[in-house]
Amino acid sequence: MRKRTTVAGLAALALILSACGQASGGGKTAAQGDMALGAAEGAKVTVVEYASTTCSGCAAWNETVWPEFKAKYVDTDKVRFVFREFPTPPQDVAVAGFLIARCAGDDKYFEVVDHLMRSQVEMRNGAAPRDVLLRAAQAAGLSEARFKECTTDKAAIAALEQRIKDAAAAGVSGTPTFMVNGQIVADNSLSGLSARIDPLL
Repeated sequence: MRKRTTVAGLAALALILSACGQASGGGKTAAQGDMALGAAEGAKVTVVEYASTTCSGCAAWNETVWPEFKAKYVDTDKVRFVFREFPTPPQDVAVAGFLIARCAGDDKYFEVVDHLMRSQVEMRNGAAPRDVLLRAAQAAGLSEARFKECTTDKAAIAALEQRIKDAAAAGVSGTPTFMVNGQIVADNSLSGLSARIDPLL
């Protein structure tokens, strides 16, 4: 039972997050805690994805669009790609996943997020969320003791809560939400994003 408290204990946080109020935040300007790839800050084009490790639409985009998008725009430094966290139900699992990714370090953050996105099917098929989260942590080099520390870090949880408030203030209400230079883009297919990005390059 004790082993399950790490994830289950975050349920209270999930309630807080679901009721977050408005705060400052935006799509093109850098925000505290941004995780980014590609071009440097100040690039002509900044693409922001608000996503959750428990969002099936986010996982689908990660699998089907991200590889081509990354090859076309990120690996070539044509755009600055920013990933912002916006936990969706089950929020306690998403929150724990993001806390683990942050603990893993900047160099492994996206690796952990990708791992968790790809593990969604496993969890939907009955795998215990804690087991999946722990495996992702261990794959990133975190011990079980460190896993527990990361998912109960009050300062990290408070920082995540602030990032979610900023996302709400920027007009984000669900995931995935994409912004190109601060403007929400409804069509997040590669062609839809390219139609907004290419004229700006």
